[in-house]
Amino acid sequence: MTMARWTFLGVLAAAIAVFVSCSYTNQEMQTPPKQQVNTNELEKKQTQKPYGAYLAGRVAHLRRDFNSASDYYIQALKADPKNEELISRLYLILVSKSRIDEAAIYAKQNIENGNKDNFAYTVLAVKDMHNQNYDQSIKDTQNFDNPAYKEFIAPLLNAWNYVGLNQPDKALEALGKLKSEPSFKTIYHFHAGMINDFFNRNREAQKHYDLIITNESMELSLRSLQIISNFYIRTDQKEKALALVGGFNDEKVIADMLRAFTKTVQNSTPQNAKRIISSPSEGAAEALFSIAATFRYDEIIDVAHMFTSLAIYQNPNYDLAKLLLADILEDRQMFEDANDVYESIEESSPAYYAAQLKKANNFIKLNDYDSAELLLKSLSLDYENAQIYLDLGDVLRMKNRPEEAIKYYKAAIKSSGKNDSVWVLYYALGVSYEQAGEWEKAEEALLKAAELSQNHYLVLNYLGYTWLKQEKHINEAFTMIVSAYNQAPDDPNINDSLGWALYNLGYYGMAEGYLEKATEAAPANAVISDHLGDVYWFTNRKNEARFQWQHAIDLKDDTGELDRKQVEAKLKGGIKKEPALSYDKELIEAQIKNIQGSDL
Repeated sequence: MTMARWTFLGVLAAAIAVFVSCSYTNQEMQTPPKQQVNTNELEKKQTQKPYGAYLAGRVAHLRRDFNSASDYYIQALKADPKNEELISRLYLILVSKSRIDEAAIYAKQNIENGNKDNFAYTVLAVKDMHNQNYDQSIKDTQNFDNPAYKEFIAPLLNAWNYVGLNQPDKALEALGKLKSEPSFKTIYHFHAGMINDFFNRNREAQKHYDLIITNESMELSLRSLQIISNFYIRTDQKEKALALVGGFNDEKVIADMLRAFTKTVQNSTPQNAKRIISSPSEGAAEALFSIAATFRYDEIIDVAHMFTSLAIYQNPNYDLAKLLLADILEDRQMFEDANDVYESIEESSPAYYAAQLKKANNFIKLNDYDSAELLLKSLSLDYENAQIYLDLGDVLRMKNRPEEAIKYYKAAIKSSGKNDSVWVLYYALGVSYEQAGEWEKAEEALLKAAELSQNHYLVLNYLGYTWLKQEKHINEAFTMIVSAYNQAPDDPNINDSLGWALYNLGYYGMAEGYLEKATEAAPANAVISDHLGDVYWFTNRKNEARFQWQHAIDLKDDTGELDRKQVEAKLKGGIKKEPALSYDKELIEAQIKNIQGSDL
């Protein structure tokens, strides 16, 4: 990445990161904005209500309920309209929720207060573009005083402002400033192609589009794929569009979404293909999305959040921008907000199915398994898809209905065909069979998963641990757990398995370290605490053993594995007998030497 782009990243991140900042001082929390200096008792009572709104806004802000935070801050500002700090915070939060018309009011006030920040002028420029005040939008960008804004934001926005003024040559001239920065070469050619395309300069548009496709240094995104293939179809080059779509490969793109788009291309003709960019506002949305997408992948999440919201404001039907916004919200653990975004994607959109699947996954993250089950079963009526069946199986297994989960995992295996990830389905199937008490079928599925996954640590750990619980295949079980540990030495569940295995084999001192490591990483896991208590009992740390057993009983056990009566019995009388498994000592000690970091 070049120095110019690094500078741009730093400037944007510093300018707008405050909107999610939680770094407020205790003094700020204790002192209301400005009004608290009143000494008259009546005045104090009058300030209580706006201060209450301010505090409510702060709480909502910290909880990332940005809509509520904005509303409370607006209420507080009515009583204290000159509170500069609150104004500078408010306009940013409003932008994050795509409430741009309101944000522009406070962005303007922020500027009038002497805070000549470039992002505030960006908000005004975007609003003026939205209202087709293109000349004024250009004037807004002339207030940029930072090279990053002048050399990147202004050229993109003004190119589409000049499109709005019906001045294609000036639009391309404004955009041309991007050519001097190698990092923005793809963005330059993409927008130059779209501007020429907009004005029916097909030959020039194709030159720019073809460069993106043929030049290996330029990345073809899903959005550029959509725009360019749409151009090829409209200019009677369908075979070229199909070849482009067929050769597209991007791991960030959901396969079913790409399949839906491919089907759209296959069914398109020059007569029925509608131009994707049909207005300057839609072009401006592309400019804003280009910024957001670029810095999303550079993990500057605040920048991506703000510019994606601006893009959706310019084009409310921009589904790819909505997917990006929802993805950002998920990164912020704002799953309900993300689902609101997914809900706004129409069923006719190629993004609809992907959005619904993500919505179901968010229900799972919110522990709303009923809503997830309802949505996934509804989707299964229209789509025969392995991912739906897998997700449904997972939901039903989490709802303690393994028999039903088995049905969907088997359907997922049938629908998946042969691919590298099919082992996950056999693994999930094996877990469900084990939970349903059908061990022979579980064992068969888990062994199949181990074979297909080339002994993935998740499969090895589950199968080895289950064999140990059943006191069978001890040598093979321990070998599997050691292999799993060497693949994932920081996984708390695998540390638990290894520690518990060593305990059952009589290596109490060695078991201690792995179980302590597991407990530190997963302090709320009741089963791990129980296992650690067992080890402490035989290493003469009996008070600590009882503490761990009591802790295990106090914790919630979602696995169903913890035998509370047995733990309560250990609390009263300890453990009477040491474990007595039959195993090959020479083989086991050879495996212990294979443990990563072992000093045996």
